[in-house]
Amino acid sequence: MKRNYYIAFFFFVAAFASCKDNELFEQEMYKNEVALISSDYHNTFEEIVPLTGEEVIGYIAASAGGTHAPSKDLIIELTEDQEPLDLYNWALFDADETLYAKLLPKDKYEIESYTIRIPAGERTGRTPVKILPDGLSPDSTYFIALKASDASGIELNAKKKTILYQVVVQNDYASQADDVFYSMRGLGDGMVTAGNKKMFPLTQNSVRIVAGTENFEPNVDAINKTSIILQVNEDNSVTIKPYKDILINQLDNDPQYPNVFREETLFGRTYNVFLLSYAYTLNGVTKVMKEELRLEVTK
Repeated sequence: MKRNYYIAFFFFVAAFASCKDNELFEQEMYKNEVALISSDYHNTFEEIVPLTGEEVIGYIAASAGGTHAPSKDLIIELTEDQEPLDLYNWALFDADETLYAKLLPKDKYEIESYTIRIPAGERTGRTPVKILPDGLSPDSTYFIALKASDASGIELNAKKKTILYQVVVQNDYASQADDVFYSMRGLGDGMVTAGNKKMFPLTQNSVRIVAGTENFEPNVDAINKTSIILQVNEDNSVTIKPYKDILINQLDNDPQYPNVFREETLFGRTYNVFLLSYAYTLNGVTKVMKEELRLEVTK
């Protein structure tokens, strides 16, 4: 009899434990854990913003997990917090502050509401960000650094309660989101030359490149010394200007390199094409450049 009693007791305990495990499992399945929507790469979210000369609207979003959508509104409060950016910079660049990403300047964005509401019966909610991207340097990485806090007894995902919201600029000719290299061919001081040039967006209708056959160096002094601006006008003519320190003399009236921008379609492929003619002076030496810049684009 005792043996039968122990066997019955054992099965009772096992069944009870199994019920508890199932209950905990179901609780985990049904739990509406909330996370800010971002990549797994340091919780970054990339917002590609067109340079239009006007305000652009982006969004910061959150989502609720669990087997079913929440039965009540979930409220998430956001606060600006530099700690995620500090951790990002240290992890990627150690102590080299010249490479550090920056906080987006306060005059370049506005978050009217730091509250995200996920409505009952839905999975996601968001809050808008007004962005004024003109004037941002294409050489810098800009983030809005935010942290979520619990405002209504919800449970936050511990790994996804911060976000580094990155503002990335682009125009019709170049994008900060990708390395945009135009193939270059032409004449440098009358000698045939060819290569590739990286192009950077500046405003809605202007970009930056290095002059002539100069090497691109990703530091401020070199950029200021060797870079020029290409401004595409309404009639698709191109005005060539110095970016900072370089001396530029635009050479017009060359029928092969008439300082224009145009789109070309060849065999079903579309290309951005710049045809440029100019003289530039560096370190007291003047060079004459006639070049075609070409990039295949998707339309």
